[in-house]
Amino acid sequence: MATKFTINSQAIADQLHSLAIHLLRKLRREDAEGGLNAPRLSALSVLVFAGPLTLGDLAAAEQVRPPTMTRIVDALVELELAIKTRNASDARSTLIAATPAGRKLLLAARERRVRALTRQIANLAPGEQAALQQAIQTLKKIVAAI
Repeated sequence: MATKFTINSQAIADQLHSLAIHLLRKLRREDAEGGLNAPRLSALSVLVFAGPLTLGDLAAAEQVRPPTMTRIVDALVELELAIKTRNASDARSTLIAATPAGRKLLLAARERRVRALTRQIANLAPGEQAALQQAIQTLKKIVAAI
């Protein structure tokens, strides 16, 4: 049975999609200070928060093809933000992990983005902040269901 969508839910979804893209683009401006482009920073984030991964698993997580991820990883390794090691459970593959410098850079970038958001949220009225907090809880439910 097909799911029925109301016009209102479609409009909300369209607005939310557009807003999420614009929010991420604006926050990406904060990343310029770290010196990494968005694909490298995103891959580094996966390595920091998901732990050592094979190239294939990292490519799948980032939804790119392995050759693309190879170029990203090679750049991260050259910058000493990631390291390749032999996979102890499968000698045919390599694990990629963030270095301490990579973790530090990623966490600093995240802190800059959160700080930028914090400044804007602090300017909201208390009722708007409460509404935003409730919306976040609702968004968590939506994300969990996708």
